[in-house]
Amino acid sequence: MKYQWCYNPVTVLILLSFLHIARSEIFTALVHMEKLLRAERTVANDIRAFVTKERQRLDKLTSIADDYENHSIEALQDTEKHLSNPVNAFLLMKRFTTDWYKVKELIEQNSTSQDITAQLEKTESESFPEIEDLNGAAAALLRLQDTYDIPTTKIAGGNLSKVALSPEMTAEQCFELGRYAYLQKDWYHTLMWMQESLVQYENEPVKTISKHLILDHMAFATTMQGNVHHAYSLTNEFLTLTPNHQRALSNKKYYEKMINEENEKNPRRRGDDGDLPAIKNERPTDSYKSSEEFINYEQLCRGVTTVKQKYLSKLKCYYAHNNHPLLLIQPMKAEDVHFKPWLVIYHDILSDEEIKNFKTTASPRLARATVHNPVTGKLETAKYRVSKSAWLTSEENEITESVNHRVAALTGLNLETAEDLQVVNYGIGGHYEPHYDFARKEEKTAFRDELGNRIATMLFYMSDVETGGATVFVNLGLRIFPRKGTAVFWYNLLKSGEGDYTTRHAACPVLTGTKWVMNKWFHERGQEFKRPCGINENEYK
Repeated sequence: MKYQWCYNPVTVLILLSFLHIARSEIFTALVHMEKLLRAERTVANDIRAFVTKERQRLDKLTSIADDYENHSIEALQDTEKHLSNPVNAFLLMKRFTTDWYKVKELIEQNSTSQDITAQLEKTESESFPEIEDLNGAAAALLRLQDTYDIPTTKIAGGNLSKVALSPEMTAEQCFELGRYAYLQKDWYHTLMWMQESLVQYENEPVKTISKHLILDHMAFATTMQGNVHHAYSLTNEFLTLTPNHQRALSNKKYYEKMINEENEKNPRRRGDDGDLPAIKNERPTDSYKSSEEFINYEQLCRGVTTVKQKYLSKLKCYYAHNNHPLLLIQPMKAEDVHFKPWLVIYHDILSDEEIKNFKTTASPRLARATVHNPVTGKLETAKYRVSKSAWLTSEENEITESVNHRVAALTGLNLETAEDLQVVNYGIGGHYEPHYDFARKEEKTAFRDELGNRIATMLFYMSDVETGGATVFVNLGLRIFPRKGTAVFWYNLLKSGEGDYTTRHAACPVLTGTKWVMNKWFHERGQEFKRPCGINENEYK
């Protein structure tokens, strides 16, 4: 709403009347001149009131500008480090989405703000995030909280990372996270974050949100989680702040009825009156999230051992050259990490210069990564894969060509039917839930017949990740942490051509840090003499 000159209606009426008198006979009576002087004093007071409000508005805008400048100076000293903390990323999204509307409103209260408004709108359209980005950041924080079993207080307290610090969250910021969950009908996270918002509200000297808003959302989420007694208590507290709130009054009667019915069925023992039962807030699960696979996935991400590894004493490190001229002089450092299926890590397979080139080349082309829909046969985005990717051809430059030749020499596989290099950057809480790289029998349209199925995967790590981001093989109980310059290789198909279902793997969410990887997928066609069929049906290597 734009600020206009808004005098007291009486003052306006007086001035208008004296303008009329001025045109006629104001000079004929001094009493009218006296009234005009009084009107002048009123006008002076109104102007002073306007100037005071304008100064307050400008002081607030100056404070906001100082905050923006100080934040950007500090963050730009090490952008990657600052944004590697998902709380910082979420707060940055919030700053230029929901918070930005309030700043614009403050600017537009002045009728002379057209020039700056036009400039800000240009910057906003070119650089600012959308509400969808803020929602994505909120969803990522909640996902990280679940996957790594992080207490709400630790996130809100700014203690998520020892390297990339984040500020302590305000009551309003905690409320915003809880409200996102509320709109998703996720009562589990709503209740946790509204509780944290209430704690922050009680502790902050300058209140950032109205308490009744927190109580309103919290009471409803508490009800949906089966805590009627607590909801009744919260509603009573809410009504002390807003006594005439009709919905709350109606809810109170409903809770009283439910509590009375409960007491009739289960009479409370004498002396229990006033005692609230322990609050229930169980994490909701569907059939997949309660499955053994998903439980193993989260446990592996947290660092829990799910399967005892066999043959550990037989795993070894060695120099690999595959009898190829390219590698005889400078073989690769190899480390076997699993047999059946065979998984091997190649250390220092990429140089820092090569990695920099891949990131620089791919960055302008990054787009939301897609997955193959087995029903429609189309590529589409999915909530269980959060990252951006770009494809680099072998002809891109000398470096991509050189790396492709290196990989072919190391694996002994044919490049003619291989896919281009796929560079992937994981965003806030970026992850990829358990999946196969090969196409199952029902996914007949996943790959063209002239290519065949994906026979093998080479996964390059192009960054170190501070916390999280491991590649986990859920059926093997195997966990591989990203290490810049290394790559892990495995076959997706048995030598019989059948899919190897033990290779089901996932990318754990990035808790703190930045994760860059690159994929190279090889296909069946052209590998007939490179990796011939085995004698046994379940033969691996």
